[in-house]
Amino acid sequence: MVGKSVSFKWITRHHTFAQLFRYGLVGAVTNLLGYLIYLLFTYWGVEPKVLITFMYPVGAAIGFLGNRQWAFAHEGVVWKSIARYCITHFFGYLMNLSILFLFVDELGYTHQWVQAAAIVLVAGFLFVAFKYFVFPRGEDALRVRA
Repeated sequence: MVGKSVSFKWITRHHTFAQLFRYGLVGAVTNLLGYLIYLLFTYWGVEPKVLITFMYPVGAAIGFLGNRQWAFAHEGVVWKSIARYCITHFFGYLMNLSILFLFVDELGYTHQWVQAAAIVLVAGFLFVAFKYFVFPRGEDALRVRA
Protein backbone atom coordinates (compact mmCIF):
# COMPACT_ATOMS: atom_id res chain seq x y z
CA MET A 1 0.00 0.00 0.00
CA VAL A 2 2.95 2.33 -0.50
CA GLY A 3 1.83 5.59 -2.02
CA LYS A 4 -1.86 4.90 -1.48
CA SER A 5 -3.97 6.52 1.20
CA VAL A 6 -5.89 4.37 3.63
CA SER A 7 -9.57 4.85 2.95
CA PHE A 8 -12.58 4.38 5.20
CA LYS A 9 -13.67 1.62 2.81
CA TRP A 10 -10.43 -0.30 3.48
CA ILE A 11 -10.92 0.02 7.25
CA THR A 12 -14.45 -1.34 7.09
CA ARG A 13 -13.33 -4.34 5.00
CA HIS A 14 -10.83 -5.49 7.60
CA HIS A 15 -12.70 -6.98 10.54
CA THR A 16 -10.38 -6.03 13.43
CA PHE A 17 -9.75 -2.51 12.13
CA ALA A 18 -13.48 -2.01 11.65
CA GLN A 19 -14.12 -3.16 15.22
CA LEU A 20 -11.36 -0.90 16.54
CA PHE A 21 -12.73 2.06 14.60
CA ARG A 22 -16.29 1.50 15.85
CA TYR A 23 -15.03 0.81 19.40
CA GLY A 24 -13.17 4.13 19.28
CA LEU A 25 -16.29 5.97 18.15
CA VAL A 26 -18.43 4.41 20.89
CA GLY A 27 -15.76 5.30 23.46
CA ALA A 28 -15.31 8.84 22.18
CA VAL A 29 -19.05 9.57 22.20
CA THR A 30 -19.77 8.02 25.61
CA ASN A 31 -16.70 9.56 27.26
CA LEU A 32 -17.30 13.02 25.79
CA LEU A 33 -20.95 12.95 26.84
CA GLY A 34 -20.01 11.64 30.30
CA TYR A 35 -17.36 14.33 30.73
CA LEU A 36 -19.75 17.11 29.75
CA ILE A 37 -22.32 15.79 32.25
CA TYR A 38 -19.55 15.60 34.85
CA LEU A 39 -18.60 19.24 34.23
CA LEU A 40 -22.21 20.38 34.42
CA PHE A 41 -23.05 18.57 37.65
CA THR A 42 -19.80 19.51 39.39
CA TYR A 43 -20.46 23.12 38.36
CA TRP A 44 -23.83 22.80 40.13
CA GLY A 45 -21.99 21.65 43.26
CA VAL A 46 -22.22 17.85 43.14
CA GLU A 47 -19.17 16.29 44.78
CA PRO A 48 -17.00 14.66 42.05
CA LYS A 49 -16.46 11.27 43.72
CA VAL A 50 -20.18 10.90 44.44
CA LEU A 51 -20.99 11.84 40.86
CA ILE A 52 -18.47 9.40 39.41
CA THR A 53 -19.88 6.62 41.60
CA PHE A 54 -23.26 7.05 39.93
CA MET A 55 -22.03 7.91 36.44
CA TYR A 56 -19.61 5.00 35.95
CA PRO A 57 -22.30 2.27 35.82
CA VAL A 58 -24.47 4.40 33.51
CA GLY A 59 -21.55 5.02 31.15
CA ALA A 60 -20.59 1.34 31.22
CA ALA A 61 -24.19 0.31 30.44
CA ILE A 62 -24.35 2.69 27.47
CA GLY A 63 -20.95 1.43 26.37
CA PHE A 64 -22.18 -2.15 26.62
CA LEU A 65 -25.07 -1.48 24.27
CA GLY A 66 -22.94 0.40 21.76
CA ASN A 67 -20.08 -2.07 21.84
CA ARG A 68 -22.18 -5.21 21.79
CA GLN A 69 -24.56 -4.14 19.06
CA TRP A 70 -22.43 -1.92 16.85
CA ALA A 71 -18.69 -2.18 17.52
CA PHE A 72 -18.51 -5.96 17.82
CA ALA A 73 -21.90 -7.03 16.37
CA HIS A 74 -22.12 -9.75 19.00
CA GLU A 75 -24.88 -12.31 18.60
CA GLY A 76 -23.99 -14.59 21.49
CA VAL A 77 -25.78 -15.15 24.78
CA VAL A 78 -26.49 -11.76 26.37
CA TRP A 79 -26.17 -12.76 30.02
CA LYS A 80 -22.72 -14.30 29.39
CA SER A 81 -21.51 -11.16 27.69
CA ILE A 82 -22.92 -9.00 30.52
CA ALA A 83 -21.09 -11.08 33.13
CA ARG A 84 -17.85 -10.98 31.15
CA TYR A 85 -18.28 -7.25 30.53
CA CYS A 86 -18.60 -6.58 34.27
CA ILE A 87 -15.55 -8.74 35.04
CA THR A 88 -13.56 -6.97 32.33
CA HIS A 89 -14.53 -3.50 33.57
CA PHE A 90 -13.61 -4.51 37.12
CA PHE A 91 -10.08 -5.37 35.96
CA GLY A 92 -9.94 -2.21 33.84
CA TYR A 93 -10.88 -0.19 36.91
CA LEU A 94 -8.21 -1.94 38.99
CA MET A 95 -5.66 -1.31 36.23
CA ASN A 96 -6.54 2.40 36.17
CA LEU A 97 -6.40 2.64 39.95
CA SER A 98 -3.04 0.84 40.06
CA ILE A 99 -1.57 3.15 37.42
CA LEU A 100 -2.69 6.21 39.39
CA PHE A 101 -1.39 4.81 42.67
CA LEU A 102 2.01 3.89 41.26
CA PHE A 103 2.72 6.93 39.10
CA VAL A 104 0.99 9.65 41.14
CA ASP A 105 1.16 8.51 44.75
CA GLU A 106 4.46 6.61 44.65
CA LEU A 107 6.46 8.29 41.86
CA GLY A 108 5.01 11.81 42.11
CA TYR A 109 3.89 12.45 38.53
CA THR A 110 0.99 14.85 37.93
CA HIS A 111 -2.37 13.13 37.91
CA GLN A 112 -3.61 14.85 34.73
CA TRP A 113 -0.91 13.29 32.54
CA VAL A 114 -1.02 9.95 34.28
CA GLN A 115 -4.80 9.71 33.88
CA ALA A 116 -4.52 10.66 30.19
CA ALA A 117 -2.05 7.80 29.66
CA ALA A 118 -4.15 5.45 31.79
CA ILE A 119 -7.21 6.11 29.62
CA VAL A 120 -5.29 4.98 26.54
CA LEU A 121 -3.78 1.92 28.26
CA VAL A 122 -7.06 0.80 29.81
CA ALA A 123 -8.92 1.37 26.51
CA GLY A 124 -6.38 -0.88 24.77
CA PHE A 125 -6.84 -3.56 27.39
CA LEU A 126 -10.64 -3.26 27.14
CA PHE A 127 -10.60 -3.54 23.34
CA VAL A 128 -8.61 -6.78 23.43
CA ALA A 129 -10.75 -8.17 26.26
CA PHE A 130 -13.99 -7.19 24.51
CA LYS A 131 -12.86 -8.71 21.21
CA TYR A 132 -11.66 -12.06 22.57
CA PHE A 133 -13.50 -12.53 25.86
CA VAL A 134 -16.66 -10.42 26.13
CA PHE A 135 -17.98 -10.26 22.54
CA PRO A 136 -16.10 -13.03 20.68
CA ARG A 137 -16.88 -14.21 17.17
CA GLY A 138 -16.09 -17.81 16.24
CA GLU A 139 -12.41 -17.51 15.26
CA ASP A 140 -11.75 -14.71 17.79
CA ALA A 141 -13.20 -16.48 20.82
CA LEU A 142 -11.09 -17.49 23.77
CA ARG A 143 -12.25 -20.92 24.79
CA VAL A 144 -13.74 -20.05 28.17
CA ARG A 145 -16.58 -21.94 29.81
CA ALA A 146 -19.36 -19.86 31.31
